[in-house]
Amino acid sequence: MTKRMLIMVGCVLLLVVALALGKYLQIQKMIAASPKPGAQVVTAIKAQVAEWQPQLTSVGTLAPVRGVDVTTEIAGLVREVRFKSGDEVKAGQVLFELNADADLAQLRALQAAAELSATTLRRDKLQFAAQAISRAQVDNDEADLKSRQALVAQQKALVDKKTIRAPFAGKLGITAVNPGQYLNPGDKLVTLQTIDTVYVDFFVPQKQLAGLSIGQKLNLASDAWPGVAFPAKVTSISPKVDASTRNVQVQATVPNARRQLLPGMFANVSLDQGGRKKYLTLPQTAITYNPYGSTVFVLAPAVAGRSGLEARQVFVTTGPTRGDQVAVLTGVKEGQTVVTSGQLKLKNGTPAVIDNKVQPADNPKPTPQEQ
Repeated sequence: MTKRMLIMVGCVLLLVVALALGKYLQIQKMIAASPKPGAQVVTAIKAQVAEWQPQLTSVGTLAPVRGVDVTTEIAGLVREVRFKSGDEVKAGQVLFELNADADLAQLRALQAAAELSATTLRRDKLQFAAQAISRAQVDNDEADLKSRQALVAQQKALVDKKTIRAPFAGKLGITAVNPGQYLNPGDKLVTLQTIDTVYVDFFVPQKQLAGLSIGQKLNLASDAWPGVAFPAKVTSISPKVDASTRNVQVQATVPNARRQLLPGMFANVSLDQGGRKKYLTLPQTAITYNPYGSTVFVLAPAVAGRSGLEARQVFVTTGPTRGDQVAVLTGVKEGQTVVTSGQLKLKNGTPAVIDNKVQPADNPKPTPQEQ
């Protein structure tokens, strides 16, 4: 009984093996008969070494050397506006005249009282010399004169505040103040900016502090003036690092004789650091960034008797970037052919054909193109 069961189990096993073998051969035949994938069309470039100047880049904000919103200290009715919007003014030039009739009348009354006190003092000094009055009377006269003179000075300062002047030379903005308008203390009347020279304030990481120094030259670029580089010079480095961002504030001075740069604009700042270095560069489109690392596809002659090129995926370590280019520190050697577009169609061993009729951008200093 046991021998017969063993024979039956053996037969079943042989049957299963025979069926599995048959299915395997059938699948292999189907794979062999299926059409082979054709070569994928890609663009490619040979990796080349380029010489780069290491740079520190940041985004800064432009500020005037001197800038203020002109205001009034006291309330009053505008009698006259002595400028036009956009005018150039000198320091001390009158901008607004407020109604000061009542204040001037009060000033003249106080001046008359002060003159009377001065006359009284002169007369009492003569009487004191003749020993007709006491020294105490002369002292009272002197104190009264000083008090009245102080009141005159106070009233004169009040009258002067009714004339609003430019605190420094510069260019005025646009004002909405008109004659007859009533002003309250602190009302903003017009902006005044000195923009022949401007500041640019920007932040850099604390690890870059060693590469910063007073007098260091840098360049600014503004999207308001594409393709124009504005030279500047570092004039101040903050003695304190921001505890929340670990960045330090830097201020540079920018000559602005043509007044192309205006306060409040943002600008891209670039500082040269150290000597020039050589990097193996590729277009940024060649790099595929993944959570597990950055990769590129390198094209090499096919193996196993096949002709043409095939793709091989390799891991790379990227470095600094310049415009459309990125530096590759490891993973690719100079002269290797690297795919720059069409990577989504590739995997290891995929045959490829190069067609460079349209190449991805590879400019270290790209400029915006209007279409």
